[in-house]
Amino acid sequence: MQRWTNPLRALAMVWLAHAPLAYAVPSFAEVQQDFRSSETRVLSREGELLQRVRTDATVRRGDWVPLADVSAALRTAMVLSEDRRFYEHSGVDWAAVTAAAWGNLWNQRTRGASTISMQLAGLLDGDWRRGSGGRSVVQKAGQTVAAQVLDRRWSKTQILEAYLNLVPFRGEMVGIDALSRTLFDKAPHGLDDREAAVAAALVRAPNARPAQVGQRACGVLKDMRASTGVGGSSVDCDAVVFFTEVALKKRAFEASDGIAPHFSRIALREQRNIKMAASRPQGVASLRTTLSAPLQRFAVDTLNQHLQELRTSNVQDGAILVLDNATGQVLAWVGSSGVLSQADEVDAVLAPRQPGSTLKPFLYGQAIAEHKLTAASLIEDSPARIPTASGLYIPQNYDRSFKGWVSVRTALGASLNVPAVRTLVMVGVDDFFDQLNHLGMPMRESGSYFGYSLALGSPEIPLLQLTNAYRALANGGRYSAVAPSTTAAAAAKPQYQQVMDAGAAFIVGDMLADNNARVRTFGTSSVLGTRSWTAVKTGTSKDMRDNWAIGWSDRYTVGVWVGNASGAAMHSVSGTSGAAPMWAAMMGFLHRDRPSRAPQAPVGVAVQWVDFGPAPEEQAGAGFALEARRQEWFLAGTAQKRFALDGQASGIDELPGSRQPGDAQALATARIVAPANGTIVAVDPDIPPDRQRLQFVADSASARWRMDGKDVARGARWAWLPWPGRHQVELVNAKGEVLDSIRLEVRGAGVKQSKR
Repeated sequence: MQRWTNPLRALAMVWLAHAPLAYAVPSFAEVQQDFRSSETRVLSREGELLQRVRTDATVRRGDWVPLADVSAALRTAMVLSEDRRFYEHSGVDWAAVTAAAWGNLWNQRTRGASTISMQLAGLLDGDWRRGSGGRSVVQKAGQTVAAQVLDRRWSKTQILEAYLNLVPFRGEMVGIDALSRTLFDKAPHGLDDREAAVAAALVRAPNARPAQVGQRACGVLKDMRASTGVGGSSVDCDAVVFFTEVALKKRAFEASDGIAPHFSRIALREQRNIKMAASRPQGVASLRTTLSAPLQRFAVDTLNQHLQELRTSNVQDGAILVLDNATGQVLAWVGSSGVLSQADEVDAVLAPRQPGSTLKPFLYGQAIAEHKLTAASLIEDSPARIPTASGLYIPQNYDRSFKGWVSVRTALGASLNVPAVRTLVMVGVDDFFDQLNHLGMPMRESGSYFGYSLALGSPEIPLLQLTNAYRALANGGRYSAVAPSTTAAAAAKPQYQQVMDAGAAFIVGDMLADNNARVRTFGTSSVLGTRSWTAVKTGTSKDMRDNWAIGWSDRYTVGVWVGNASGAAMHSVSGTSGAAPMWAAMMGFLHRDRPSRAPQAPVGVAVQWVDFGPAPEEQAGAGFALEARRQEWFLAGTAQKRFALDGQASGIDELPGSRQPGDAQALATARIVAPANGTIVAVDPDIPPDRQRLQFVADSASARWRMDGKDVARGARWAWLPWPGRHQVELVNAKGEVLDSIRLEVRGAGVKQSKR
């Protein structure tokens, strides 16, 4: 008798020691609240699901699935396989325990006595969990008590629901949602008898060979058929085994799925940084972002549709970004074309690319702000050879042709390269480089590294920073960083810095909104001409590797890039056939209900009529108007009524801030800057005459030019149609006194100016 007393006493002591722990089981609500999916649901500002991203690499869990959303077949299969008397016992199936004990005594194989409630107790508390060597007596005792407590405190529905959501199935898969979506690519409510049998078989032998799992699934399926009165004899076990082997090879539950993969990664990274800084636990079930779901869907569809049309032009990648002007919040972010791309993991919104002509608005804006140019100033678009430390820099236009003398408005609207380079010479490479940095476009190299090619977009700048710089133009030259990705973090007001004169930013926007200014390059019916007010600039990088369209309305700034992530060149993609149609489509969608309104001119900006040509009393033999009379915007102190060439009016290319007519000391020291003394000019008969003007430049805006003893022009610049022979050119003052002179020779056929 003593033999039995000591073990019973020991068992009683174990029971008493662990009973309090077993009674401390959590409530169903606590378990459900503590459940964490291995994915984070990234939501739009409207609360719609944008992306599902796996954020826990140690396990694979889906969402918590209510029992009502689990198929009846799966519930039946699980009960028949794991706990036939689940709805009859109170947590422990004592009949099964007795049968198991009797079988162990006689070395007979019996059905396991562990109930669903007992298994759930082990899942809820690691103290009762089965180890590699099985459960100890202590664990079994505690598990038994905990199971009975669960059955008293929880309903059977809650126990089965929690069990299905917490039970490990195979490998990293935990819970019925992960299993259903991974192996069967469907939600748990859609599982049929055969799929339910496989799921139930995996609970008993999660790591068994597929054939063994299939054989067990066949047995479960027979029991299911028998329980419904159909009978199990009709089950084809070979077919079930084959189905199981195929299912266990599937991995349909992607790590990330949705329409905003790149932006979601950024949002989650920002969230992790916030949590680390706050020393809070990581992992969130959902994350609400600033993206607009309808806009994001439209952007994805627009990009994919247009890239399909561009496939014959060797274009497979693109990106679209939409920013809210006032807040800086990201409303749409499409980083790649997805399956259409061979590099869909590359986020083209963040990838540095050459911006091409999209930097020109900032260059002209700086020149206007510094009173070096106005929107009506005339700049020559003709072949140029600019000496640099590494040799001659010879800029070319996109269409390989030149337009002659044009206004700044036309030069920007038509995206002419040579006038932009001439403007950069006025502004200075380093000063323009600093301006780009102030606009949020940092570059590793210095301004001198890029030289005059900086005017044509030679550095590499991501779409995000470039679009946000255009947003600064939309906000009157005020720059602020792009807002954080989540709605909570983005609620703070943006911190603005005035980085460009507000009036200059307004004038640049007015020029970019002028469809007439684009006519020389884009024609009269350009896709850039939207139904309501917008300002836009296109750009194409060297060798046709990048194509851009970036612009703004009164509320939004939209940036679009197309090209190839590999850097391969596109074929026959122009400024209006590449990114521009997508940009126009996005603007149309954004303003489908409310048109965009033109901005009001800031204080210090005035409009007046300007003429481009000689005054009426000087028109006889004096040339012709280069551009039609129009109204033009000017900063205070820069207004001018007439812009002309060849001495047709004073102030030709007279840049505000240069020497003025009343500066006698400056005029007394005036010199001819170009051409050099002794220059020989060769006239080419195959080049149109208007393209062969010889430029004379003085360092005084009050200069008077005389050629071969005849007065010919006034102003800092004079463009002359060469005539064969030797000529003497003099710079004189108002009294006719010679200040400087040069000699030059023209060789070749004579060129006469046509009269109009």
